[in-house]
Amino acid sequence: MIYITRKEHFNAAHKLHRPDWSEEKNAEVFGKCSNPNWHGHNYEIFVTVKGEPAEETGFVIDLKFLSKLIKERVIDKLDHKNINIDVDFMAGKMASTEILAIAIWDQLETEINEKGCYLHCVKLYETENNFVEYFGGK
Repeated sequence: MIYITRKEHFNAAHKLHRPDWSEEKNAEVFGKCSNPNWHGHNYEIFVTVKGEPAEETGFVIDLKFLSKLIKERVIDKLDHKNINIDVDFMAGKMASTEILAIAIWDQLETEINEKGCYLHCVKLYETENNFVEYFGGK
């Protein structure tokens, strides 16, 4: 088994906010991340696929395919967008980095697995100090 990773990036705005809570409670729990006027991040995403290299190509997955898939299913939908408002696969979900990583996994898993390999990990950096890793298996 070998693992291969594709790195991409996007810029997006969001806020952490529960409409069923008061502004005071949102500020208490989410701090400056609950700013009513949103805030943004320069995200980095690492998508890791695992499998055995194909005898014909030596590839676990064609990186051109993986790059195109990530761009179409994730980056184009998130880049320079408001995660809470503009992103179809985040509708009705808390826009935390944790939930976003799970949603990104859901955007990619089926098409990757159909290529005879497996999505192993989605690693999402919100800042240089804060990141999440999701390995599937809800």
